[in-house]
Amino acid sequence: MGLGKENLKIKMKSLAEKMKKIPRFIWQTTWKVGREDPRRAIHAFKVGMSLTLVSLLYLIEPLFDSIGQNAIWAVMTVVVVLEFTAGATLCKGLNRGLGTLLAGSLAFGIEYVAKETGHVFRAIFIGTSVFVIGGAATYVRFFPYVKKNYDYGVVIFMLTFNLITLSSFRVSNVLKIAHERFLTIAIGCGVCLLMSLLVFPNWSGEDLHNSTVSKLDCIASCIEACVNEYFSEAVKEAADEDESSEDPIYRGYKNVLDSKSQDETLALHASWEPRHSRHCKYPWQQYVKLGAVLRRFGYTVVALHGCLQTEIQTPKYCRALFKDPCVRLANEVSKALKELANSIRNHRHCSPEILSDHLHEALHDLNKAIKSQPRLFLGSNNNQAKNMLAIAAAHARQKQEKENHGVSLSSVKTDSSALREWKSKSFQDDQQYSRAGERNKVLRPQLSKIAITSLEFSEALPFAAFAALLVETVARLDNVIEEVEELGRIACFKEFKPGDDEVVINFETPKVHVQSHLPSADGAD
Repeated sequence: MGLGKENLKIKMKSLAEKMKKIPRFIWQTTWKVGREDPRRAIHAFKVGMSLTLVSLLYLIEPLFDSIGQNAIWAVMTVVVVLEFTAGATLCKGLNRGLGTLLAGSLAFGIEYVAKETGHVFRAIFIGTSVFVIGGAATYVRFFPYVKKNYDYGVVIFMLTFNLITLSSFRVSNVLKIAHERFLTIAIGCGVCLLMSLLVFPNWSGEDLHNSTVSKLDCIASCIEACVNEYFSEAVKEAADEDESSEDPIYRGYKNVLDSKSQDETLALHASWEPRHSRHCKYPWQQYVKLGAVLRRFGYTVVALHGCLQTEIQTPKYCRALFKDPCVRLANEVSKALKELANSIRNHRHCSPEILSDHLHEALHDLNKAIKSQPRLFLGSNNNQAKNMLAIAAAHARQKQEKENHGVSLSSVKTDSSALREWKSKSFQDDQQYSRAGERNKVLRPQLSKIAITSLEFSEALPFAAFAALLVETVARLDNVIEEVEELGRIACFKEFKPGDDEVVINFETPKVHVQSHLPSADGAD
């Protein structure tokens, strides 16, 4: 009993300590979220203000008397429609208003035809209309263009049509109810649009623009960080535990690789936004294409980063032979990417000398350095002969052990009857295959280690993969430049002038901020 009371006291004390930490944790989280993007606090203020404005329809007696209980639709519209960016709010608001208007018009037309018939035929006509319109609208949602731009509007259309059509069969004043609902939805959408467009607006186009610039800067910094870490004094060895989430290089290119959905959503919402500056009417789909090219470029960075954590590492003295040309090559690639980022950031064309002679010189020096050390990659004839002998001996040992194992199994005989021998045959076979499999599991890793450690060029093999990937970044750089130049041509970027911007190379991986929008409500109402 005494031990149980002590355990209970310890648990209560631990719970009390955790409860004391809750207010501090809440405050730290609140401050962190607001500091990452101050626009979140502004958006929360706009939502609260919008809800307060539409609540006046309930709180003020004259407004409530004229609208009645349907004022709740305005509150629900604000909750559903008001999004983080102006483009998202416009997309949802116009979809909701257009869907409600079309559904109401069609429902009244059907009601006008149905009320001239008898009660039974009216019910059949309404049921048939609900089936046809509902099925047709659902099928239309599968059209790619409709699904991309007007899916929410089609959902609102089906909801409003069914509510009005079915209510008209039992309610006599359905016209008044529909009118009040449309009015409250219009009020809610109007409040949302005013708040999004006039009160500290957040533009989806600017978010997409800044996100593209950030991805270019991020990839440039990741390449520099990979090369600098590879040639540092101590290469990070592969750890048993997965620590990639703590690695700034991993966080950098992960943001690039995971940007597909965000780019497409921002481009869609940006296409709904009005012209609010001379830089807003851009080809947003070209940003999406550029994002796809950057993701393909990012795959090379992923492989480059993987070379830092391979099981077999090239010794330091071998890496030191190629450090200078590799570092210069990475710096030139990074410099070109940052120049592309600056050109998009400042709405101007790239420098004509973005691929400078220094990049070609670094490539030439790396190629020359690799060719100057042929023995690291090819090995000598004597060593190759020794390697072949070692591998042949290992194979011979493996074959001999298998034969001995087979002889030992075949020599096992008993004087039992033929029936008993037949019954036990399958069991013996299973044991044989099991023991042979276990022996192979032991032999194969040993054989692999002998083969790897005996080959002289295996020391330089990891570096060969690293160098090939570094050269691949240069090859893929052309694709990025072409897409950026195409973006500048379509968007009418200003011409480049010498001295406009200077690219400052930063050897530290910057913190990349990825805008996380507030989750949108998926409900129809």
